[in-house]
Amino acid sequence: MAGAVEIVASIVAADRPGLVKRLAEAIAGEEGNWVDSSMARLGGSFAGIVRVSVPEARAAGLEAALSALATDGITVLTRRSEGAAPVGARAALDLTCADRPGIVRTISERLAARGVSIDELETEVFTGSMSGEALFKASARIVIPPETDAAEIARELETIGMDMMAEIRLRTD
Repeated sequence: MAGAVEIVASIVAADRPGLVKRLAEAIAGEEGNWVDSSMARLGGSFAGIVRVSVPEARAAGLEAALSALATDGITVLTRRSEGAAPVGARAALDLTCADRPGIVRTISERLAARGVSIDELETEVFTGSMSGEALFKASARIVIPPETDAAEIARELETIGMDMMAEIRLRTD
């Protein structure tokens, strides 16, 4: 869209039918274009994030319309998109280990220290089929900066995996 602004909105509400419909109506009502999103029911709540392109002249109206959804019990936080995406090699990171506090902190600290950006992160805790114990699984899409060697990141993650007794795989695109 020429003369368009991108707005990223995060949404949280008690899960019920029609939430996406209400959000889509607010966006369409201000001539917004639903670009991409990620949404899920988490623990009885509906949570999501959506990126919208809207004509610059309608951006404030869209922000107001989304904010007004609070009267329906839908909390929306908006932010106008800034800048370009991180530059570097794209990679996928998969991790599985016994569940315990601090897993995401440990991995994200190490990645951040190397300048690695996390584009997407999905996690879940599930019951292991053989052991019955709680297992943690994470899948991430990351961007490794041009000055950082992906093989070094892989070796560092392997060391962390041994310390955590985790299976960690890094695949570059």
